[in-house]
Amino acid sequence: MTSVPYQPPPLSSASSALGAPALHGARARDATDPELAGLRRPSDPGRALTLLVLVLGVAAAVGMVLALARDATYALSDGAAFALGDLNAASPATLAGHENRTVTAEGLLGGVGALRYERPLRDDTFRALPVLGRLDIWVEVRVSAGNEGGRWEPPRSFTGRLERLDAAGPSHRGLRDAIEQTTHTRLPSDTWLIVDGDNPAHARWALFLTTVFLACATWNTVAIARIVRRVRS
Repeated sequence: MTSVPYQPPPLSSASSALGAPALHGARARDATDPELAGLRRPSDPGRALTLLVLVLGVAAAVGMVLALARDATYALSDGAAFALGDLNAASPATLAGHENRTVTAEGLLGGVGALRYERPLRDDTFRALPVLGRLDIWVEVRVSAGNEGGRWEPPRSFTGRLERLDAAGPSHRGLRDAIEQTTHTRLPSDTWLIVDGDNPAHARWALFLTTVFLACATWNTVAIARIVRRVRS
């Protein structure tokens, strides 16, 4: 019998044999089990409720920003007043060209159909009066406390904010319906309102609220993104 001398395996083969299990284990750890990947994520009622609240918060904040957009825009205007002149001669195009701006105008105000109303936390009263000869232009004037009486006369010149009656701010919500109920007359679709004494400085509250609602919408949006994003292992 011929004896064959023993030859040890090459070092490269030994290192490959020793490294194979470690490499296989690393691949096994990195691989994703398709059955586990196909499993549905367990439902989390608390997470779903949190997402719903955040989404509703974003929607409400954006809605408030849109509602305050006109007031915020007016607060940012330069406040320079445009002279409309006699309101009886003001054309619809001229009025539309200076919407939501400060204007000066003159005209006689009528007492038929005029409304008198108050606002919370204010001692002064307010009156909305139509311009004589026109049903599409109304003026809101402020009557100081103590000046109410039979001798009070409305002013004949005004300086204030010009806006559409239907697009007026929160303090004038429902004014159209109140006028129509009092006068028993349907106002034109393009009815204008001049708020005498109003200026951009009075609308700065809208800038503050708009900033607050924008911050709320941004914070809720970031919170939603953090909740719905996938966590990387």
